[in-house]
Amino acid sequence: MKNVTHSFVFLAHWPFAGSFGLNTDILATNLINLTVVVGVLIFFGKGVCASCLLKDLLDNRKQRILSTIRNSEELRRGTLEQLEKARIRLQKVELEADEYRMNGYSEIEREKANLINATSISLEQLEKSKNETLYFEKQRAMNQVRQRVFQQAVQGALGTLNSCLNTELHFRTIRANIGILGAIEWKRQ
Repeated sequence: MKNVTHSFVFLAHWPFAGSFGLNTDILATNLINLTVVVGVLIFFGKGVCASCLLKDLLDNRKQRILSTIRNSEELRRGTLEQLEKARIRLQKVELEADEYRMNGYSEIEREKANLINATSISLEQLEKSKNETLYFEKQRAMNQVRQRVFQQAVQGALGTLNSCLNTELHFRTIRANIGILGAIEWKRQ
């Protein structure tokens, strides 16, 4: 602090140019400074009140701050409303997703049951068709066997008859059959 004071004292004793220097008389200097400042204010500030300017400046600043606060509050309210709407929409979407999920699971189960039922019906029809086919094939095979046995029996009987029958035996058999037929006819009348 002492160094600062010494430097000002040194400047006070140093003249800038010939007759110009610093006045170290505090009382005289303050009066001159105040007179100059008041004169400048009166000359340049005609009709302007310094306190009025300061008050207007402060009022403008206050209004800007208040409007900024109001805007911030409105933005906050709008943001909260949007947040609440987003939460409601999220809950709705989650409910719909759960509903779709449950409907999807039930639909899958329904489709699974339908597929199982359709498959079992198809299997039953295939089994029935297989059984019918087997039955018809069995009947056809039995008919073929019967026809062959019958043909072989007829051929065997014809062969036996042809080998055993001679003409005389043949005539006797024809006469006996004619007699039997004649007796049947006579009974009818």
